[in-house]
Amino acid sequence: MTKKLTILPPAHPLVGKVSPPGSKSITNRVLLLAALSQGTSRLTGALKSDDTRYMAEALRAMGVVVEEPDATTFVVTGTGKLWPPEAPLFLGNAGTATRFLTAAVASINGTVVVDGDEHMRKRPIGPLVAALKSLGIDAEAPSGCPPVTIHGKGHFGSGRVEIDAGLSSQYVSALLMAAPLAKTGLDIALTGTEIGARGYVDLTLDAMRAFGARVEQLDPATWRVEPTGYTAADFHIEPDASAATYLWGAEVLTGGTIDIGTPAKAFTQPDAKAYDVIAAFPDMPEVIDGSQMQDAIPTIAVLAAFNNRPVRFVGIANLRVKECDRIRALSTGLNNIREGLAEEQGDDLIVHADPALACQSLSAEIDTFADHRIAMSFALAGLKIADITILDPDCVGKTYPAYWDALGSLGVNFTQG
Repeated sequence: MTKKLTILPPAHPLVGKVSPPGSKSITNRVLLLAALSQGTSRLTGALKSDDTRYMAEALRAMGVVVEEPDATTFVVTGTGKLWPPEAPLFLGNAGTATRFLTAAVASINGTVVVDGDEHMRKRPIGPLVAALKSLGIDAEAPSGCPPVTIHGKGHFGSGRVEIDAGLSSQYVSALLMAAPLAKTGLDIALTGTEIGARGYVDLTLDAMRAFGARVEQLDPATWRVEPTGYTAADFHIEPDASAATYLWGAEVLTGGTIDIGTPAKAFTQPDAKAYDVIAAFPDMPEVIDGSQMQDAIPTIAVLAAFNNRPVRFVGIANLRVKECDRIRALSTGLNNIREGLAEEQGDDLIVHADPALACQSLSAEIDTFADHRIAMSFALAGLKIADITILDPDCVGKTYPAYWDALGSLGVNFTQG
């Protein structure tokens, strides 16, 4: 494994064509929905990465046939139900797989343990466990984080459940996707209207309907799901909008032209909202609300270092409970490049922009905290500043295994250590 990677700033605009991988968010949703369906589903354009491999392996462990005929396709054959696995489900640091499966396995007649690596064991899941328990499901997570133990009764809970989604929209998506497995209908309600990245719930609803679910939105904070189960379907997965942000960022930083094959307005994922902000570089706004494009904030924060004016990022408290504390990781990395470049004020991040950073040589090692998004975003700084070194660069395998190759195809060179 590569321990360090130093980017050599290109002396030319980056020009070329790069196809981002399939959406992680959509791939892990439709993998689960296909597994819960009766029949065979063909999922094309899929992401093959650490996160989706964990999901696929977990589904196989529960009796689902998951075939991979090529690099971007899953063929999933299910019976409409999952079976108890022989061992705990290990999901690495895959938040989507962990949250989604914690709810789905409650439909199993038996005991399932959902677990992850040392990083996942620090990521909160208490609100989801509390919601499951309120439905009469025997679930426990003593630390408030994985591992979670679920003693299922062969079907999901019915009636009404309330969920605090302030920390993550994935809790809502998890309940929504499991709800069609109930014996009778289920109402899912927020304990307030606050929800992190509501657009991802819309993504979930669209995917559910593609596999035959019937969902009605009763009001902005309540959904009613009918007990339809799921029916197999073929589904094409769009490219990953979060991955696209790095390429959009590389384009504006170097004055280049990078064709990613999909217009920004064609994306349905929330992070595509970042395109308009990135396109405004080097005159991005002084205040950026990241609440509805959370995974794009690391990209934009690194770009902000070269902006014409300082930028305050608000609405990003949820970044503290991602793969790492991303607010701290961003401020640490930026201040390693130059002390005072960033500061935290509560859960806001302020980047004190300085366009003069470009073309300087500022030796800095960036601790990625094993977080793929920190590695990929800080690589952008290395396009303009000499001697930027990314530690643990292989962590990009979580969602974009070919990231370094993609930059290389555009003419970016590296030294490895």
